[in-house]
Parts: sequence; C-alpha cells; structure tokens
Amino acid sequence: MQDTSKGNRLHIAIFGKRNAGKSSIINALTNQQIAIVSDKAGTTTDPVYKAMELLPIGPVMMIDTAGLDDFGEVGELRIKKTKQVMDKTDLAILVFTSESEELTLEKRWYEELSSKNIPVIGVINKIDKLEVNEEYFKGKFNIPFVKVSAKENTNIDKLKDTIIEKAPLNFERSTLVGDIINPKDVVLLVAPQDIQAPKGRLILPQVQTIRDILDKDAVVITVKDSELEYFINKLNFKPDLVITDSQVFKKVNEIVPKDIPLTSFSILMARYKGDLKSLIKGAKAIDSLKPGDKVLIAEACTHHALKGDIGREKIPNWLNEKAGGELQIKVSAGSDFPDDIKNYKLIIHCGACMFNRKQMMSRILKAKNYDVPITNYGIAIAHINGILKRVTEVFKDIK
Repeated sequence: MQDTSKGNRLHIAIFGKRNAGKSSIINALTNQQIAIVSDKAGTTTDPVYKAMELLPIGPVMMIDTAGLDDFGEVGELRIKKTKQVMDKTDLAILVFTSESEELTLEKRWYEELSSKNIPVIGVINKIDKLEVNEEYFKGKFNIPFVKVSAKENTNIDKLKDTIIEKAPLNFERSTLVGDIINPKDVVLLVAPQDIQAPKGRLILPQVQTIRDILDKDAVVITVKDSELEYFINKLNFKPDLVITDSQVFKKVNEIVPKDIPLTSFSILMARYKGDLKSLIKGAKAIDSLKPGDKVLIAEACTHHALKGDIGREKIPNWLNEKAGGELQIKVSAGSDFPDDIKNYKLIIHCGACMFNRKQMMSRILKAKNYDVPITNYGIAIAHINGILKRVTEVFKDIK
C-alpha cells in the first residue's frame, strides 16, 4: 500500500474554517497524530498529506488544508494553496461546527467545489460541545451530512462509511496499456539510460507500464535505444507492440517496421491521466506558432534540470526550429501553474505521472475555458516528427 504512487490514490481533501477541527478529523480518520492540533486558530498552514488505506476503496491520500477564513498577506497565500488543492481533489469533506451560523464562506467554497464536479460530504464537528440541528445545515446545502466529535471519536466510523459510499469510482482509468494488448502478447519497451535517467531505477511510467503488461499476462522485453536495431534484427518474430521514450521517437520510428504498432510512455500517460483526444487536438497549434509567441511548458514535479533536459532544452529547441525563430517559453513546475494563461498560444504538459487524474483534467479544463490549446510531451514530439497518426492509431477508443 505504501508503495502506491501518490498520483494513483483517491485524493480526499478536508476544507473548513480555522479551528473547525479539520486536523482532528484527519487524525481520527487515520487513527494517527498526523496533523498538529491546537485550540489556536490557523495552526495548519501548508496542506498536509497522509497516505493511508481505506478499505474497500484501497490506497487514498488525505489532505488537511488551511482555514478558509484565514486573513492577512500570509493568510491569502495559505488560501491560495488551499484552492490549488481543489484541482487535485476527488472527494471533498466540508467541515462545519455545532456553533456555525454564518455560512456565507462555506457556501462560496461549496459552489466552487460543485463547479469542478467534486462530490462533497458535510461534516458537523464538535457535537460533544453543543447539540446541533442537522436539518438547518441540510436546508442550506444539498449534500449528505455526518455529525461527529473528532475529539471523542464519535461517529468516525459512520464518516468512513459515507466516504466509501460517495467516493467516485472513475477517479482514474483502470489500465495504462491492458486494453490494447492481449494475453501472451510480446511488448518491447525502449528505455534510454542516458544522463536524464535516474540512477539505479526506471522512471515511474516505465515501472507502471511493466506492471500493467504483466497483469495482462503478456510478455515484457526491455532494451535501450542503442540496442534496439540489433535486437529487432535478431528477433525471429515481430513484437505485438513497441513502447518507447518519446525523446527518441524519431530514431525508434525509423528502426521499427511500419507494420508493428508503436507508441510512447508519455502518450500512454496522456490517455491515463488526461483526455487524449483534447491533447492530440492541441498539438496542431504547433504548426501555427510564430517567433515571439508565448508557450508554457508545464511539469508535474520539480527536479534539478540537467544538460539536455526534455522540458527546458529539447522541446524548446524543437519548437523554436519549427516556428522559425525564438518563442517566449516559460516553464512552470509542480503546483505552480499560472492563474492567467489566456495569452499563451500553447501549453505543453509533461506526462503528469506524479499527478492524480483530477489534477491533470483540471488543467485541461482550464486551458479549454481560456481557449488555449494544450498537449503533452509525447504527443508534441510525435507531431513535430510527423508520426502522430502512427503512434496513436493503436488506441481504438479515440477513433
């Protein structure tokens, strides 16, 4: 359970005013002292994440957030971080207290959660202090409510049952590659081991792809791009599918015979984490880029960029060459996605292996609302090399 990637967990976030008992509820749900609890309002500053197992759902990520009513310059920054959590939330818990009377702020946040199609559970906390009229809250919000005392551990099991009942079942696709291969298929993976490859291990999309192939009772063979041509010529049969790192798309495309299906890890992630049709459509904007246009390169994780970095060097160079001059290229990493994107001519996102699907879909929806084309690394590289049709025709569900 602990080895399950953060991006493959159901994300459950807790929102509410300062001192509503959000951290106490997290501690009660996890049965651990994960979050600092204090009578002083505003104890929680940055969001706190806790991976746990919630059967029968499985691995989940609980997120404790700062108070919605925080104030001052620092308070505004905390609220901004709390709003960023919304973009990755699969299920929201909105916390009230038995003393709650003024609900304007909660209504505003509930409306914003609803606009993002996030299911919401209302929790009325601190019932050990004061008798509460549940019907009053039900009359204000069309959501299920659970009355609890996190301090006394009252009705926490009922809250868990409600979470299980309301948790979305489609928070992620069921498979990366399992629906495009058959049992006993032979899948050839091309995994360059250059300076960008992590020492002593494979990158997450490669590991997840291997596991998914094995779960399908298919066969995995992995080679470096430098050995690909030798291996293809050595085989006395044709692989049923070749999956490559997108950075070597051009080289692999020239080596792999045209009658062997070909795609990339990044394109698999585009379908698994986002909306493949939208990202393919977005790649067409590459053809209309002109020198001086603004392009955003968005990465899901933060890392120290080395020479030849795909997002900071290779893709910008390919785009500049395609545009016939220098573009204005900005790189954002992690949760630092710009609020104002309307002036960008194109957004190119990484594979988002460290995001859950909700967070990636939130960015795709935001780009769509601003009418800004968005694509991802693998799709963009395939389009630049004129092979996008070939490397996506294996996906029957986008026809």
